[in-house]
Amino acid sequence: MATPHRTRRPDPVSLEVVELIAEVVARYHADYEEAAAEHALTGAQAKLLGLLSLEPLPMRKLAHRLKCEPSNVTGIVDRLEARGLVERRPDPADRRVKLAAATDEGRRVARDLRESLRFAREPLAALADDERLALRDLLSRMLES
Repeated sequence: MATPHRTRRPDPVSLEVVELIAEVVARYHADYEEAAAEHALTGAQAKLLGLLSLEPLPMRKLAHRLKCEPSNVTGIVDRLEARGLVERRPDPADRRVKLAAATDEGRRVARDLRESLRFAREPLAALADDERLALRDLLSRMLES
């Protein structure tokens, strides 16, 4: 007979860290939504444009990265394409697949969005170089788990 799996209760410091991470995420999302709105974009449009500014991607991969249905991605791409920020093109590796890609204007808007994120930039600037490196390394370790 199997024994029930018992989970240990998190220690108080771990609970506090989780709450702090949640607050950081909430502030980041609020700042991101505000920056997107300044460009007349929704948060989802801004996220998709940010991904496409790095590399062209097939619609399915975009849907997977945004954690939504491919039909939702189609609508977002349609709206960004109408504004001249995104274009569809055939995948050179498989002409049956369409890639979504940021236009020059789309990459400019994505860069402006990244640069306008005050929450992400200002508190980090207050940390010393070694503190930012330590924070980066700790966050990377957490994500590797």
